[in-house]
Amino acid sequence: MNATAVVFAYHDVGVRCLSVLLDEGVDVKLVVTHEDDPKETVFFGSVRELATRRGVAVETPADANAPEFVERLRALAPDFIFSFYYRKMLSPAVLATAKRGAFNMHGSLLPKYRGRAPVNWAILKGERWTGATLHEMVAKPDAGRIVGWMRVPIGEDDLAIDVFRRVTAAAAGLLWRDLSKLLDGTAILTPQDLSQGSYFGGRKPEDGRIDWTQPARAIHDLVRAVAPPYPGAFTTVRGKVLRILRTRLAPGKASGARSALVVAPDGLYAFGGDGNAVEILELDYDGSAMPPRTFCDNMGPGIHAPDP
Repeated sequence: MNATAVVFAYHDVGVRCLSVLLDEGVDVKLVVTHEDDPKETVFFGSVRELATRRGVAVETPADANAPEFVERLRALAPDFIFSFYYRKMLSPAVLATAKRGAFNMHGSLLPKYRGRAPVNWAILKGERWTGATLHEMVAKPDAGRIVGWMRVPIGEDDLAIDVFRRVTAAAAGLLWRDLSKLLDGTAILTPQDLSQGSYFGGRKPEDGRIDWTQPARAIHDLVRAVAPPYPGAFTTVRGKVLRILRTRLAPGKASGARSALVVAPDGLYAFGGDGNAVEILELDYDGSAMPPRTFCDNMGPGIHAPDP
């Protein structure tokens, strides 16, 4: 059957999932997206460009929950509302304008990692799996009944951007797989057990500061979770900012050091509070990218404590 929709979307997940709707013949009456933030590194695709290319109307309201915009949605009377990585909560009044339901694509295996930055949080917490979940939108964020999910692996050395690309592909595949069931009314929606997961908030650049009392694996997971294009894990050494951009675990590496950097003949290592190490593979120091060997030459051999 033909169905109409209003789509709230941003980022790569927004681009891929909007493409699925259009390719599957959903009549998208309006796409709502964000203006790009000039202070943010925009490394992802443009929902606005896709919608314009496909001949779909686009709006970027400052407040999609404002009464006048809700009236605009009521006039469109869509069968469905979809949200694909739109960054703001949609009010119950907005959701109620969809005659057949409102659905969101979330970047985790709900009910785990509800809220913001789910991929980054999953890596930070040492998860080995994450994925995408298509679920019903309700007043509480990421708490509605689940239409379906698709999981993806997280490798030991994967960066957030690597995992995010897998989650993006999973989101598009999940929507393509389950869209027909939504459109023909045969989808079975499963309530979430919210006690099996937690809500996580947004992350700020300052959250990338390394806590040197943490175990080496936790430091490795932080580096992976916030590596570029995100702001990066950082510390200060000799009064200058050292951003540690890529690491790998170095089991068995011994120096007697804890919570310190060690310049060794075979490379640069960071030792956590547990005495275990990660090898630093990529870094920048005082705003300049440099090979670890160059940093080692500048620092000199031995143990170097980060600034307190």
